[in-house]
Amino acid sequence: MERKLKMGMVGGGPGAFIGAVHRIAARIDGKIELVCGAFSSSPEKSRQTGQELFLSDDRIYESYQSMIECEAALPEGERMDFVAIVTPNHMHFPVAMMALENDFHVICDKPMTLTLDDARKLNDKVKETGLIFCLTHNYTGYPMVKQAREMIQNGQLGEIKKIVSEYPQGWLASKIEDEEQKQASWRTDPVTSGASCSMGDIGSHAENLAEYITGLKITELCADLSTFVPGRMLDDDGGVLVHYDNGARGIIYASQVSVGEENGLRIRVYGTKGAIEWTQTEPNTLVFKSNDAPQQIYRTGWAGTGEAAAYNTRIPAGHPEGFLEAFANLYRNFATVVAARIDGIEPDAVACDFPTVEDGVRGMAFIETVVKSAGSDQKWIKFPAI
Repeated sequence: MERKLKMGMVGGGPGAFIGAVHRIAARIDGKIELVCGAFSSSPEKSRQTGQELFLSDDRIYESYQSMIECEAALPEGERMDFVAIVTPNHMHFPVAMMALENDFHVICDKPMTLTLDDARKLNDKVKETGLIFCLTHNYTGYPMVKQAREMIQNGQLGEIKKIVSEYPQGWLASKIEDEEQKQASWRTDPVTSGASCSMGDIGSHAENLAEYITGLKITELCADLSTFVPGRMLDDDGGVLVHYDNGARGIIYASQVSVGEENGLRIRVYGTKGAIEWTQTEPNTLVFKSNDAPQQIYRTGWAGTGEAAAYNTRIPAGHPEGFLEAFANLYRNFATVVAARIDGIEPDAVACDFPTVEDGVRGMAFIETVVKSAGSDQKWIKFPAI
């Protein structure tokens, strides 16, 4: 393309965390410019954020509906090319559906919707329109996560037997939602968060990472959810036993009351020939283990990593790459595919590697099945057909 892609944003107003992350990630590669937004359900707050971002007043909208309608009426090349949805969970579906109905590509935070039924509707709409949909499971953007996936695909671990994926946090160990802490308030409210807090917010990352790295799919699960903080409406801790489609067994653990933990996403995958271990707080390192040789350490930026890891590595070895760079990898790959679609060409296969609407459907199926299992006397619950 001979121009940058034009992005519109819904959400990300005053007090939001993830909106600023999206905006930084979108800018890193210079392929995208923010041209418009409906940043809050409050017109005043939307206007405030748009002005702080130096947007033209006529491209700062009071609602997502008016933004999509007005942008759709603009000439091609002037209107936004895609919508970034960075709202609380309950707004993901209506915004995404309206954007797709008006021929806009979508990049959306997870979980994709509040219900599996709505997730399936979005999946059907994406298939109907042929538009590009990216779900920001950003941890899949790390180079060493790509390396782990490629090593499993190449058979270096042999047949996968055990997967342990965990995501502990400690920030909700007390009832801070009562203190009007914005991020806690909407995550612990079933109206805005959905059926689950800990499993919906971070357990879905652990589930997605396990399926992404191994290529395996969950077939059934047995879940236990707890709400440790008195008066909280949703779960703040949970553990899930998992069966995968090749016969492998797994454990998925998510907690937001694990005191002292930050964002401790960690995955271990064990095969018949070897094992890998990756931790989000030390993202440049991937450990490979076996029974007949010393541990091997793979590091971001060093020779010997695979094509996908190299493609998603941004700076020379020894410089930390982290959360923002991984997020930017999703934006870059999404932008590359959207630009190729506009130009009528095929994108490089390596750029097509980002979570899609189908991952969003699986994520909602995971959340709903976990909640169903936790509330049931039945030991194992089948994963729904996707």
